[in-house]
Amino acid sequence: MMNIRPSAVAGTFYPFPRQALEKEVSLLLEQAKPASIGVTPKAIIVPHAGYIYSGQTAAVAYASLSALKNKITRVVLLGPVHRVAVRGLALPDVDAFETPLGKVLLDQAAISSIALLPQVVVSAAAHVLEHSLEVQLPFLQSVLGDFKLVPLAVGDATAVEVAAVLDKLWGGEETLIVISSDLSHFLPYHVAQSVDQETVQSILDFNGPLSHEQACGGTPINGLLMSAERHHLRPQLLDYRNSGDTAGDKNSVVGYASFAFMEDVRDAH
Repeated sequence: MMNIRPSAVAGTFYPFPRQALEKEVSLLLEQAKPASIGVTPKAIIVPHAGYIYSGQTAAVAYASLSALKNKITRVVLLGPVHRVAVRGLALPDVDAFETPLGKVLLDQAAISSIALLPQVVVSAAAHVLEHSLEVQLPFLQSVLGDFKLVPLAVGDATAVEVAAVLDKLWGGEETLIVISSDLSHFLPYHVAQSVDQETVQSILDFNGPLSHEQACGGTPINGLLMSAERHHLRPQLLDYRNSGDTAGDKNSVVGYASFAFMEDVRDAH
């Protein structure tokens, strides 16, 4: 019998039931201004708040994947833990994740390839209520064809440990890396804009490490920056806004940005 991790935040972070979710994601993708990035991304960074807050920013990145619909068969998805502390990068103990759009099978072969790395652990508790990974799935289910998932909830880990896992799973054009992270939290609107601009520039310049005050997913971002630089990827900012621009109070906002990382043809050998 298949062991399934059911959706934990359907109806709160994103719509439920299926028809409402399909309509919401479709609308967000239609409204996303296509980014002029030239080539399709190998990796993206996307926010993970409720869709009413950060869905527009996430949709810009997901819309850039349209040309890869039938090429991507594996998604390596990393996001920070919010509820359960873990050491390292935590895999779940399930066969599939489920959203109102259906089931996403885990890539057991890819999981086996990293299972013996000392920083990779198994923690059901880290995944059962974690939203940072789950909120990405309806977008992925909407823009890709059949794909399998490697979901990693990142806790207390170093950038080197994260990068080692990413390098192991890097693959070719069949593999997409998705890093789930918001930016600054609970600052006044204009202060957040200033702080987030510095964070955005640090990402574009490969100038890590980011702190968790700059980005709640700072640890997986730092690992991606390390791997992306080694693999000659070029980052591009796709969208930035904060909750004061979307559906929140400007007195205390959360920052959201989406990035694409593409192979830099100038550095290809």
